[in-house]
Amino acid sequence: MTVVSIYATFANAEEAARIARILVEERLVACANILGPCRSIYRWEGEVQEGEEIAAIFKTSGSAMTEAAERIAELHSYDVPAITATTAGWAPGSFADWVHAETHKR
Repeated sequence: MTVVSIYATFANAEEAARIARILVEERLVACANILGPCRSIYRWEGEVQEGEEIAAIFKTSGSAMTEAAERIAELHSYDVPAITATTAGWAPGSFADWVHAETHKR
């Protein structure tokens, strides 16, 4: 079973927690880790910007990945949210089984 980590940044901790709770309740992800503040430097609308964001990692199954990432984007406050997904090269069988079970009871 494939375990996927979805990484995303948010405007604040409240938004990250709200979206994390929705995705867990909807069984699109097994869990989410809200990592805390990070400093982001990026180009937006032709100018270099800088600000604080909140990073989060969502754990899901390969089969729920696309729907989970699309749901994050749908709920997100940014016009162009930073959302990426990475397949785990390895995860303990018990963890992979749990992630799969939690994301397939919809």
